[in-house]
Amino acid sequence: MWQADLENGNYRNPILYADYSDPDAIRVGEDYFMIASSFSNAPAMPLLHSKDLVNWKVVNYVLDKVPEFRYRNPIHGCGVWAPSIRYHEGTYYVCFPMPDEGIYMTTTKDPLGKWSKPVNIRPGAGWIDPCPFWDDDGRAYLVAGVAKSRIGYKSVLHMVEMQPDGMGLIGEEVKIFDGNLNDQVTIEGPKLYKKNGWYYIFAPAGGVKTGWQTVLRSKNIFGPYEYKVVMRQGDSPVNGPHQGAWVDTVTGEDWFLHFQDVYAAGRIVHLQPMHWENEWPVIGVNKPGNDYGEPVMEYRKPDIGKTQEELADKSEYPVCEPDCSDEFDGEKLGLQWQWNANSEEGWYSLENGRLKLAAVAASPLRPVGDLRNLLLQKWPAPEFCAETKMEFSGLGEGDTAGYVSLGMKYIAAAVEKCGGQYIIKKIKGEQSFDCDTAYTDEQMEQLQILSEEEFEKFGKSVYFRYTVRVTDHITHYELGLPVKDAPQEEIVLEYSLDGENYIDAVRTEAKAGRWVGVKSGVFCKHDSSKDAPAGYAEVEYVRYNSVG
Repeated sequence: MWQADLENGNYRNPILYADYSDPDAIRVGEDYFMIASSFSNAPAMPLLHSKDLVNWKVVNYVLDKVPEFRYRNPIHGCGVWAPSIRYHEGTYYVCFPMPDEGIYMTTTKDPLGKWSKPVNIRPGAGWIDPCPFWDDDGRAYLVAGVAKSRIGYKSVLHMVEMQPDGMGLIGEEVKIFDGNLNDQVTIEGPKLYKKNGWYYIFAPAGGVKTGWQTVLRSKNIFGPYEYKVVMRQGDSPVNGPHQGAWVDTVTGEDWFLHFQDVYAAGRIVHLQPMHWENEWPVIGVNKPGNDYGEPVMEYRKPDIGKTQEELADKSEYPVCEPDCSDEFDGEKLGLQWQWNANSEEGWYSLENGRLKLAAVAASPLRPVGDLRNLLLQKWPAPEFCAETKMEFSGLGEGDTAGYVSLGMKYIAAAVEKCGGQYIIKKIKGEQSFDCDTAYTDEQMEQLQILSEEEFEKFGKSVYFRYTVRVTDHITHYELGLPVKDAPQEEIVLEYSLDGENYIDAVRTEAKAGRWVGVKSGVFCKHDSSKDAPAGYAEVEYVRYNSVG
């Protein structure tokens, strides 16, 4: 859907046109691993792998479920925020914040296998964006930011000593930087490194959509730290550019991964070259007279120390992107899918090359956008079309199943079995938030009613076509500052009984979710007020295509 590798020795940005928010990455040998936020979606924290920093695949999730019982429900905007990943003495560490619950640590020897049960190493609300660090003498530290919504203030970074095993904190927390006292307001997302005796903290400031990249440095881990802006948007189209990770290659090159918030599509990932001037990093390419860099949109690929003949082996160095289409012919659910909340046993099965979705009981008062068992995936490109075939012969009385697009503005087209008839309907809703609680205005409308006999003629199947197109580029204002040329998209959801003649069901202007991009997928629910057994729906395929 979106290929970053131009296959001529260059790549284009973004390297991932998908919502991998707050990326952090490491190199272990010749392998790169990247993780991202996942909020209340589960499984949580996708783990991506690459050999060249340009071509990435999702290979695992760090968490099967979001910790804490309350995430059995979707709590939009809460859950797992910006994590960090590190490798120390044969162990992989992922440290992640849950802004209401605390700072957690999980580890593994095999990143593709099972990760340990998370340990809350700093219980309590307020701290976010943690990053662990092991110094040359074996002592360990943790740097973190704060969330004003949970602690009452922002723009402050703290440092604290950590147990060498990463499973607890030691000593007093020290405020090492206060962006409220200078021009670095909203500084957050710190990542801690060491080079040539200097401690460096990479941290964005200025806001997600309007900010820049700042770097702090000190000869002492607890400071004082001096600071410098090392990347700005400049004349590039990359607003933000926001937090990420410094990584190197085996050949000694330095690179920086970061995200750009493009509204409805979420927080997409860019790769920038990085070099050093006077012991300060410069990210991107600096123009004459500038001591900071600007993002590049096309650049040569990283030198990973391989010959052209070696790189030609596509089994080892594939040109690839995260999966999106799914024929459901495997033994496990594809890694592109996440639930709207922590899942439960029995929600789905894979049978006869189909995805069988159980109708999970829900109150008729629960909006579709808050259903626990929406099975969703990220947008994979600026524009695309997804076609899905679902079969409804297994629906029970009071069951509803169909295709959904979830953002703060959401839509769905679905089939409901009611009174022995099959009602094709459209659903349209909009979420608003007050103190992180979602309030929803939702409307439904019947589009077509089919008797058992009429629906049987079509095999009790419905085809859905979900199309996303960019309709304009407009200026948004964030923090009173303009974000120019922000994409504006229209979403169109159609249905068909024969797979050829489509009827326009519902459309909407795209609007991102709570800190996440729009997601789309399938669902099946049972009206818990009905005195009838729940049934199921089957999904034959989900196929993504480009649009002209």
